[in-house]
Amino acid sequence: MMKTMQLTVAVSIALIPTFVVAQAPAEKKAGIEVRDYPGNTALTERGEALKLKGNVRAGQAAYQEYCAACHLPTGGGNPDGSIPQLAGQHSSVVIKQLADIRSGQRYNPTMYPFARKLANPQALADVAAYVQTLCIPRDSGKYAGPDAVEMAAGGKLLYEKECSQCHQPNGEGVADKFYPVLAGQHYEYLLRQMTDIRDGKRANAHADMVKVARNYNHDQLLAIAAYQASLSTPTSMLMTQGSMCKAGGGRKG
Repeated sequence: MMKTMQLTVAVSIALIPTFVVAQAPAEKKAGIEVRDYPGNTALTERGEALKLKGNVRAGQAAYQEYCAACHLPTGGGNPDGSIPQLAGQHSSVVIKQLADIRSGQRYNPTMYPFARKLANPQALADVAAYVQTLCIPRDSGKYAGPDAVEMAAGGKLLYEKECSQCHQPNGEGVADKFYPVLAGQHYEYLLRQMTDIRDGKRANAHADMVKVARNYNHDQLLAIAAYQASLSTPTSMLMTQGSMCKAGGGRKG
């Protein structure tokens, strides 16, 4: 009898209609628009920083204090791939990676103490806004093996088959989906990151990237990285955020 009564009450509660009170839409903040898709669930700090409008001047000061010594004033990093090229990277990507490193979601003991120096989500948004204004250097590290031409050609086929849909044909990425700019990035850094993602060492990697990368062996990843390092963002992006530096010169951020 008691079980019957409990069941009756449970069913009755389940049948009670739910009323939703209409509310005025929340005021939209001046931040970065991010598309919803699995894997983009924002952690608290990352989500807050993405809602904020970055101050380029403040970001420049913070970058010069904490970042420029390693990543260089130009944001070009090291051609040997030990330090990535940051210039022109989507601010959404910079925020995500900094927040993930700060939270431990992305393990990077070299970067961690520097990333932690940024005071709050606004500081993340500021640095990211400044980095995005820098033009992408054209002297990035390339694959220089005797089979460079063949490797890049093979990498082009693989890239166009499974990479370009997300990272775009010219490696310009997609800001609101956290797909990074690959054009102008150093070959060795690209190879190392793809290998780490394939081998499960990048905990913050997108699930689709992990799924694709695990299908490739070292030589195939090498070929893809060799091709990626040869990419340049479209000419239509010249003199805009995320563009390559002008040949023989640069663009002021």
